[in-house]
Amino acid sequence: MGRIVRYFVQGLLITAPAAVTIWFSWVAIRWVDGLLGVRFPGAGLLATVVFVIFVGALASNYLTGSIVRSLESLLERVPFVRLLYTSSKDLLNAFVGEERRFTEAVRVTLSEDGAVSALGFVTSDSLADLGLAGHVAVYLPLSYSIAGHVIIVPASRVTPVQADSADVMAFIVSGGVSRTGR
Repeated sequence: MGRIVRYFVQGLLITAPAAVTIWFSWVAIRWVDGLLGVRFPGAGLLATVVFVIFVGALASNYLTGSIVRSLESLLERVPFVRLLYTSSKDLLNAFVGEERRFTEAVRVTLSEDGAVSALGFVTSDSLADLGLAGHVAVYLPLSYSIAGHVIIVPASRVTPVQADSADVMAFIVSGGVSRTGR
């Protein structure tokens, strides 16, 4: 009986994450399909991918690139749109753009005695332009969320972590459960 329970638990550890991943993927695909009003599952996602590639090709072309840059400039000047556009653009660039920001994983000491600390990512290594010379901005992601906090701390409280930033992000987002290289 103990062997059957062990097999069940082992099978559950494999099938449950796979089922959750498949379910969320299916929901996301159906949501995109619903937005675009298509009935064939996945056609909306495919159309979105093709559209993004098309826009990327236009932006890379010398002639049409100037039109895309002009459109971006317009979006960056409209009051409410500017906030949404630049924030989402900066966030996306932080993860996958040429100006990646989540590359330096750090440990931030939160208490005077060093007993309490948090893992995060330096997003700005100089805040002198804000009148905070000697301080850095550290992004602390929240577990099981894409949200997080930005804290301002003296640079002396930040220690680089000798680990891959993607592994550190996975560790934080999983609530400390996920570890690679075990």
